[in-house]
Amino acid sequence: MFVFLQFQHLWKLCYLLLVVMCNSKMFKYKIIRACTVPQSLGFVTGMLPDLQKKYEVVLLSSSGLEWEEVRRLHLDVKCIEVDMERHISPIKDIKSLWQLWRTFCKEKPKMVHSMTPKAGLLCMLAARMAGVPVRVHTFTGLVFPTSVGLKKKILMVTDWLTCACATHIIPEGEGVKNDLLNNGITKKPIRVLGYGNCRGIDLERFDKTPEVMEQAEKLRKKSVCTFIVVGRIVGDKGINELVEAFVKLNKENSATHLILVGCYEDKLDPLKSETLNLIKNCSAIEAVGQQNDVRPWFAAADVAVLASYREGFPNVVIEAGAMGLPQIVTDINGAREIIIEGENGTVIPSKSVDALYSAMKHMLDTDYRDGLANNARKLIASRYEQGFVRKCLCDFYDKIL
Repeated sequence: MFVFLQFQHLWKLCYLLLVVMCNSKMFKYKIIRACTVPQSLGFVTGMLPDLQKKYEVVLLSSSGLEWEEVRRLHLDVKCIEVDMERHISPIKDIKSLWQLWRTFCKEKPKMVHSMTPKAGLLCMLAARMAGVPVRVHTFTGLVFPTSVGLKKKILMVTDWLTCACATHIIPEGEGVKNDLLNNGITKKPIRVLGYGNCRGIDLERFDKTPEVMEQAEKLRKKSVCTFIVVGRIVGDKGINELVEAFVKLNKENSATHLILVGCYEDKLDPLKSETLNLIKNCSAIEAVGQQNDVRPWFAAADVAVLASYREGFPNVVIEAGAMGLPQIVTDINGAREIIIEGENGTVIPSKSVDALYSAMKHMLDTDYRDGLANNARKLIASRYEQGFVRKCLCDFYDKIL
């Protein structure tokens, strides 16, 4: 009897200890945030301080130089490198799937949350195989709507498989959500968090501070209307049409200037040779390459342009809006949700040189341009402020974990 009573007291003590741990900072669910390449880790690292208050966060991505900065800034975060090819590569994909399965079996996370297409497919498959209870994928953009033929079918199957293996699906915007549902990719209940976007904007950083304006003054061209494009300088971003439209406008009005901020991708999606020649030979076009800080460039411009064929929820449109720029965007997912026609910019058809030319020409009207600019920052602040976006994600995690 004495032994039984002692055992009973010990059992109660263990139970109470477990309850205390589960309701204190001693116990935290382990979650793995994964993306295909480390360049995309920026979507996650900004939220780490908030997430780490409640969860043990592990970052996972392919190898790359970007890991050095992540490890330097976040010494207390475990980082795992598993190489994943961005494009279809059956042998390498199988190897990555095996490595991910072994990783998840070893780490035993409560949740795996993936972003970007290849990480989504491989991580959701591996997590399901490893018995991870909560599997979340965020669709930041879809490739299949603008693809054709066999490629389109393959992409639809991979997105379907990602959704089939996930327990929860987050589309970054209403456009992505509608594409997933209308094309039969999934029948699972899915919803956009907040107004969309998975990062949010730091309004204190993206502002026309004296420091930023001092740098912008050195970059600004006097007495001209400056258009700016920030992003990869590739065909899929509509750069071929944009450059052609701008050159036409510049021939009519020399008081125009175009800044291209971003890197070329000659292997993946090269520009047409005619476009490269126009950029080279037009003195009003300035290609400045990739920049670590785009704020001075935004501040040196008058109008931001997104001529892309497809997006998920373009952060560059949010950033430009936070910097008070009126915008010209194509009628694609995400962009049409951020830009309200006649309020903070204008929305035009994609792949149209004439539409880009007309929109840029209209922006030369100072009164029209200033009216849009006055609304730009206020609209972004009301929907995409970083704290609000993070709270939406944390509330979602609290609900599913």
